[in-house]
Amino acid sequence: MYSLEEFDKEKTKVFKYIMYKKRTEQEVRNKFRGQIEEDMLEDIIEYLKEANYINDCEFIEKQVKEYVNLKTMSIKEMQYKLYNKGLDRKLIEKYMDKHYDELKEYEHTCMEKIKLKKQNTMTEEEIQQYLYRKGYKFD
Repeated sequence: MYSLEEFDKEKTKVFKYIMYKKRTEQEVRNKFRGQIEEDMLEDIIEYLKEANYINDCEFIEKQVKEYVNLKTMSIKEMQYKLYNKGLDRKLIEKYMDKHYDELKEYEHTCMEKIKLKKQNTMTEEEIQQYLYRKGYKFD
């Protein structure tokens, strides 16, 4: 078992890490595994989840909004990036299903932007192959 002082000290360390930039539960685990005793780390994560400092559903929503505002990405690329953050596959799929229509529209807009950008340097077939590799689907 550990003391309250130890818990507060380690909790503060984790808190600083997640306040610098929003993190997923898995990112916190990966960062502090080996640095903080396993039981204490679990308790800290539970505490931060209850206080809503770690919320993977909110993280997905904010991350997707950031992707939409800053990048041209396919839905597949977004999913892949979210999976790499250690987020639960079911949470990601639930979000994607719920927002499918707007994401599909965004994806279509991105595809058109990429086509316009690449049309002077690539053939139609090369553009299609490029988009396919990026995870775009052709309807």
